[in-house]
Amino acid sequence: MLAFLGASVTVLQLLWLIFTSMNLAQPVFAHGFHKRVLRQDVNWWKVKPQSNAMAVKDVAEWTSWFNIDHPGENGDYERLEAIRFYYRERVCQNPMDVQARTTLWVPAERTGERIHMSPDKGFWCINQEQLPGKNCSNYHIRFLCSLAEHSWSDWARWGRCRGQCGRPGYQTRRRLCVVTGHVNVLHPGDCEGYAVQQRICHKSCHVNGRWSQWSRWNQCNASCGAGTQIRRRTCEVGRQKRCHGVHTESRTCTFKPCHDCNLTCATGRANEDCSHCVCEWHTLTGTVLYTGKMPLAGVGIYAIGLPDRKLAETNVNGHFTVSGLCPDNSTLLRVVRQKYIPRVISMPRGSKSISVLRVHLQLAEKPFISKHPEDRMRFEGQGLILCCKAEGFPTPTSFLWYHNNTLLDWNVYKYNNNLVLKNLKPSQTGEYYCKATNEAGSIKSEPATIHIVASGGPPCNPNPVSNLIQLPHDCFQQHSNSAFVDVGRCPSQPCTHNRHFILHCHDGMTSCCGVTKMKEKLIQCKGYTLPTKVITECGCKKCSQAKILVRGHAVAEDNGEPLRFGKILMGDERIGMTGYKGTFNLQVPPKTKRLVLTFVDRLGIFVTTTKVLPFNKNGGSIFHEVKMQRKKPPVEIDSSVTNTLTLSDMDKANPMGQIEIPANAFYRANGMLYNGTVQASVTFLDPRNMSSIAAASSDLNFVNDDGDLFPLRTYGMFSVDFKEETTQESLDVGKVNVYVDAAQVTMPEHQGAMKLWSLNPITAIWEEEGDLRMEKLRRNKREARTFLIGNMEIRERRLFNLDVPEERRCFVKMRAFRSDRFVPTEQVQGVVISLINMEPQPGFSANPRAWGRFDSVLTGPNGACLPAFCDLQQPDAYTAFITANIGGEDLEAVPSSPKLNPNMVGVEQPYLGKLAYRRTDHDDPRQKKTAFKINLAKPNPNSPEESNGPIYAYSSLKECEEAPFSDNHFRFFRVEEDRYHFNTVPFNENDLTSWTEDYLSWWPKPMEFRACFIKLKILASEQVMVRSRNLGGTHSETVGKLYGIRDVRSVYSTPRENITAACLEFKCSGLLFDENEIDRTMVEIFPQGDCRRQSINPLLQEYLINHPPHPINNETHIFKMFAPLDPLGHNYGIYTVTDQDPKVGQGDSPRPLL
Repeated sequence: MLAFLGASVTVLQLLWLIFTSMNLAQPVFAHGFHKRVLRQDVNWWKVKPQSNAMAVKDVAEWTSWFNIDHPGENGDYERLEAIRFYYRERVCQNPMDVQARTTLWVPAERTGERIHMSPDKGFWCINQEQLPGKNCSNYHIRFLCSLAEHSWSDWARWGRCRGQCGRPGYQTRRRLCVVTGHVNVLHPGDCEGYAVQQRICHKSCHVNGRWSQWSRWNQCNASCGAGTQIRRRTCEVGRQKRCHGVHTESRTCTFKPCHDCNLTCATGRANEDCSHCVCEWHTLTGTVLYTGKMPLAGVGIYAIGLPDRKLAETNVNGHFTVSGLCPDNSTLLRVVRQKYIPRVISMPRGSKSISVLRVHLQLAEKPFISKHPEDRMRFEGQGLILCCKAEGFPTPTSFLWYHNNTLLDWNVYKYNNNLVLKNLKPSQTGEYYCKATNEAGSIKSEPATIHIVASGGPPCNPNPVSNLIQLPHDCFQQHSNSAFVDVGRCPSQPCTHNRHFILHCHDGMTSCCGVTKMKEKLIQCKGYTLPTKVITECGCKKCSQAKILVRGHAVAEDNGEPLRFGKILMGDERIGMTGYKGTFNLQVPPKTKRLVLTFVDRLGIFVTTTKVLPFNKNGGSIFHEVKMQRKKPPVEIDSSVTNTLTLSDMDKANPMGQIEIPANAFYRANGMLYNGTVQASVTFLDPRNMSSIAAASSDLNFVNDDGDLFPLRTYGMFSVDFKEETTQESLDVGKVNVYVDAAQVTMPEHQGAMKLWSLNPITAIWEEEGDLRMEKLRRNKREARTFLIGNMEIRERRLFNLDVPEERRCFVKMRAFRSDRFVPTEQVQGVVISLINMEPQPGFSANPRAWGRFDSVLTGPNGACLPAFCDLQQPDAYTAFITANIGGEDLEAVPSSPKLNPNMVGVEQPYLGKLAYRRTDHDDPRQKKTAFKINLAKPNPNSPEESNGPIYAYSSLKECEEAPFSDNHFRFFRVEEDRYHFNTVPFNENDLTSWTEDYLSWWPKPMEFRACFIKLKILASEQVMVRSRNLGGTHSETVGKLYGIRDVRSVYSTPRENITAACLEFKCSGLLFDENEIDRTMVEIFPQGDCRRQSINPLLQEYLINHPPHPINNETHIFKMFAPLDPLGHNYGIYTVTDQDPKVGQGDSPRPLL
């Protein structure tokens, strides 16, 4: 819309203005929208929201500011479509309002420029529309988004059938998009999916006639053997007495065997044992197809009611033939093939000697949980409902519920996919999960934890728990002999409301335990007093809406070539794309339990890769480097002959195996046989190649028959790509034979357990394709070799695996720290720790020289537990290679040479010696220090020194997760000795929900984190610590009050002598949490020791002079400034980094190069 001078208004104020000011202002129209803007207050930055606007604010929140375009020749364009392209998850589907301001924080309405903006289009300013000699300013915009959770109501009943009688019609049903916990009914666009469904129906023709009810079945016409029963119905009511359908039905009835055959056959004759009728003159031929396309071989044909034997089996073309069945419409056939949904069909009635059938089978899909039960807090006596939703084909209909691993009695709880618990008791506290089952298998949900609080107790524990923060290096407290102070912390958990809960799957907009009272505490340091705020009381507050992000870059595993503009899929839906350098930044959808992303290369250079990425459930960003395997160049093969393709990725090693494609096995998507040249590409990921592990798909797990997730040990993955020569159409393949060289599987117990698997890209779970049988084959006249042989079909799935289920499993306890002091309060959360199972040393006879499995987890407040393979009898049967990374930075492992220190490693002797801990630079100091190797020796239950970690039995996961700090564990640490942060208002950067709404909070909002840095050059021969002291500068609530301090040590970054440099963080200027008034932060910068300010960057000095207010810089050892509002850039020596994770924003500081 076009706008002129005026004040910024809220949505409800805008509606009121449009309604009441029809004759007060000239309307301005743009693209169907109009807006009347009136001047309300000259103090535009202090406009207070009205009471009606507060109602909107309770259920809505502004996004972060976006600025994706800089003014150019045509103007400034901040279009919503473009913003969604770069920041897909940061803007809601239907914004309620939009605001714009310049980079100098002037609202768009006050600039005097002609601008256009609307919530569904964004903002744009065109230079040609401005006054002569004027161009558009540089604008930021943000959108108002609803915080209410939109969800669909239950479907209404199907409406009446619409259409002509006797012909197919349609029925309609509807549902409403509602706000959870509210009565508002919203526009259907606020929910994902459809508000209306239709289905085909058949309308009976009452005008002609209507069938009566069926009569009872008459008496069986045979006293022994097989007979027939009949029932009838009559046509009534209609004027013409005509009804559509049959008036008689028959069925087979069976009695005891006949000594004398009295079986009466409508057609044919009784067979020799008088069990059924046969028609020697009749032949049934048929074809079985996969979803109407590709023919299916090996399908069994059975007759229901006849002796349980297979009548026929389809050949490679899907054809079958059965002789002797009577075409009487009463014989039922069962069509069965493993992993497909069985079908029952009736013999067609007829008098011809040949009948023809065409049967379509659909592949059975294992179930997966699409909606997990959620954690709940309740008072004693209240009720709740736990919901579980599973998908698959056929749709799972069998559900079981468990409490603390004990099956709940259905006769008591009468559950289905939902479990209702009423009149709760303390004994019902614990973990609940569901188990869904269909014909293809079972799956268990993630557990939901239910806390039952005694009746009359507080909804949130008002007493904060201990939270020690480190004080600055010059603030050691002699009286307590400590460098830490306890500032308290409120637990991050929902409040328990003492009210009646409507039984919904989700509690809606609940409140959480948060800070309700703080007091200031003054700490005496060397030469100054440090204020801090200590939490004194916790209570129920609005839950923080912390965003969960994953970011990183996708590159080739061989040379780092980026995946440029690749598609990123979650399930079948595209949720983003990589940038030119392969970078990506995605928001994790709420309630996600397992993040599965598939990276697709549009150019076909890389293999499509599916990854399971860990993420921080408490909010923030986790960095991942996704490695892509390069596709093998295609080779041309003739579809009319048998072709063999090798499974290998190592030039100097024997192939792991090969795949054999029989002649005439390729099919088009429409099921037609393809004859011609095929471009075939088979890319093998060889576990004997240690560098290939990063490019492996998924996390190597499968679901067993009981629905539990179990690990696999791989012997190689291969992706296949078959295309028609001219049109590049993808081709399916019928039966494919797979040969695995048994000599490459040197663990004897694995040879009989290996199976073929295919990857489900929706769940990233490997699903069984078939077993491998051992057989000796003569490859030539002189050589006979043993192979493991299996077969499979290639349809939608194109990634396969040669894996062995492994039951020798353990957990490894890991912790990460800020420094090598290894203090419990300095543990770092959000660190990605990865473990690779591999061979301990060359020549160990029971294990191939290769990696077999990998796992990654995130550290939490008590470290992390990594799954791994282990062995009790042979300590070095399995070993592990372990690394740690945060934000793309590798952490350092504890050294193992020149002398191993068990106290630093974190594991006591003699268990440490048995585990054979070695950092990667143990034998060669030139190697990196960022990983270590250990033997995965399973703890001996009879050895007390092995009972407290760091290796735990697989059944002891809870003990591992809750292990005290004093128990054995392995360690990584960051080199952060030269950096220190102190916030006046405590904030745990690993848990964004711990953010406190306070004017002195370092970060104004827990949604976006903007870190600012200034570059310093120090003329000194030694490194020095430099500090920024950050105080309120212009805001009425914070003037002169401390936000926090930042320390950093300068580094040598130039070959010139007597010069060091530093990039020092300071608090950025901008709006505070209430977004009513900006603050120009007062920044004081001073190095330690006897240093004097010598010069200031001329561009920075000019900017500060032109942008008052001006601080008094009369002390030569301190530099003071009111922090700039603009992101100035490297020419000014000022840098700004914006991210949705505080650790990332601070960690992305520029290098202090001169």
